[in-house]
Amino acid sequence: MLAPKRQKYRKQFRGSWRKIAVKGNKLNFGDIGIKTIEPGWISDREIEAIRVVLARATRKNGKYWIRIFPDKPYTKKPPEVTMGSGKGDVSHFVASVSPGRILFEIDGLDLNEAKQVLRVVSSKLSVNTKIEERGI
Repeated sequence: MLAPKRQKYRKQFRGSWRKIAVKGNKLNFGDIGIKTIEPGWISDREIEAIRVVLARATRKNGKYWIRIFPDKPYTKKPPEVTMGSGKGDVSHFVASVSPGRILFEIDGLDLNEAKQVLRVVSSKLSVNTKIEERGI
């Protein structure tokens, strides 16, 4: 799973989302991509599952870009533990995304095939998304 190599602090606050994404909101690399339309956390497991789908789809001809990285630690307390006694241990890492953020991009596939792949990718995500095309 994806995780940061080093961190300054082991645990973080939950934080709050911006209204809309001001960076990472345009297609930079590929011709077609997937964009969030609601804020949320995307786990490292979701990103890995999507990476596998994209790698299989673009194996022969094509390229893909993952534009997010899970750098936020997500803590969880063990089951049947009473309230108090501090924050739980780090369970996994998540990527925090705002609406409008481009998550993944594809290039080298024909348009219909790329849209089909991105529909599969969208079904594996925990946030609502839409397919974004480059205006040529």
